[in-house]
Amino acid sequence: MAKTTRRRFLASSAALAFPAIVPSQVLGANGAVAPSNQITIGQIGFGWIGGSHLSTLLGRKDVRYVGACDVNGEKLRDVCARIEKQYAENAGQASYKACTAYGDFRDMLARQDMDAVVIATPDHWHALLSIHAARAGKDIYCEKPLTLTLNEVRAVVKTVRRYDRVFQTGSQQRSNVFGKFRDACERVRNGRIGKVLSIDVSTGNPPVPCDLPAEPKPDHFDWDMWVGRTAWRPFHSQLADKQWRPYEEYCGGGFADMGAHHFDIAQWALGMDDSGPVEIMPPDGKERERVSFKYANGVIMNHVGGNCLGLTFHGTDGELYVGRDGFWSKPESIAATSLSPSELRLYRSDDHHGNWLDCIRTRSRCVADVEIGARTATICHLGNIAYQLKQTLQWDPVRERFTNNDQANRLMSRPLRSPWSL
Repeated sequence: MAKTTRRRFLASSAALAFPAIVPSQVLGANGAVAPSNQITIGQIGFGWIGGSHLSTLLGRKDVRYVGACDVNGEKLRDVCARIEKQYAENAGQASYKACTAYGDFRDMLARQDMDAVVIATPDHWHALLSIHAARAGKDIYCEKPLTLTLNEVRAVVKTVRRYDRVFQTGSQQRSNVFGKFRDACERVRNGRIGKVLSIDVSTGNPPVPCDLPAEPKPDHFDWDMWVGRTAWRPFHSQLADKQWRPYEEYCGGGFADMGAHHFDIAQWALGMDDSGPVEIMPPDGKERERVSFKYANGVIMNHVGGNCLGLTFHGTDGELYVGRDGFWSKPESIAATSLSPSELRLYRSDDHHGNWLDCIRTRSRCVADVEIGARTATICHLGNIAYQLKQTLQWDPVRERFTNNDQANRLMSRPLRSPWSL
């Protein structure tokens, strides 16, 4: 007998459960989506990026928010009010009870009527929340980079696979959201620039230790939950807002922030979604101003300065730039000439959230599946460790271990503050 899911149960019991006369929106008329066909979601984190996810998903008729979780009680109250106001307007009602507020994500994940979760917290929470969500049987959209440390990478992938969850990493450039990234990767994969020699990836700097002083904590803010698995430190408004990215306790710095986007595109273009570099070289003050990565096929990927908006592929027959600010090549024909029907095409997605929702329905893998997000996060961590140790590191992308440096292997993990564990 087929397993009875929440959506299947609602669909099969609709005739018995509904009254004789119901609003047409409930049944899915006039462009509305019946509740049995909606994907019910909860979201953890409603900061800068989280607010963007809310705006996108709240406007979709095939999605229904049933839960919202945040450590900022005032923000959480406003978010729930916004969600319910929107749903009341959609239903033509004066009020609408749609969304439950949660201060603890574990309470929200325990809901049996919730299909999926969006994770839009600071980076140090990504891995633990993904693991908890997968164990709770929820499909997951998690912001990038996927983890804070290297050892968390495989833990997340294994858990998602064990519980057979649909997972989308927030690497929106795979869905051509900001430009022609898929187009560029297809041209590289089809040999339009000849043999790839090197890739210059423009992103920010590695992180620094946090040195912010203590500030008075607002009563509405659960600071202990925000700190989470990291070492305890007093409240600071800069961290509580969106300015935690420079600090190694919570993020991989600007290097991982935009690197998680651009290194991801480099991996896609090289066909390395399930692998990675084998050598990481630190700055030497001569040939290399920043970290470089070497792949087994000889391709060199360089961290470069600049506008942090894109990356440049250099090949034997030309070069190709793709970024959020443009798409060009030398010679111009590389970018200008369309691909032929016989040439390789990559996974097509033009709507990152829509791709996730479609894959939830079909139980397919997303354009930025968990393994892809894991391998991209790995590159960010490898680079930051090389910056920290200032040593050339050999990396085995199969065993996911450093082969020449025990100190680097020790840096793959960090202690987790009680009561949190992987």
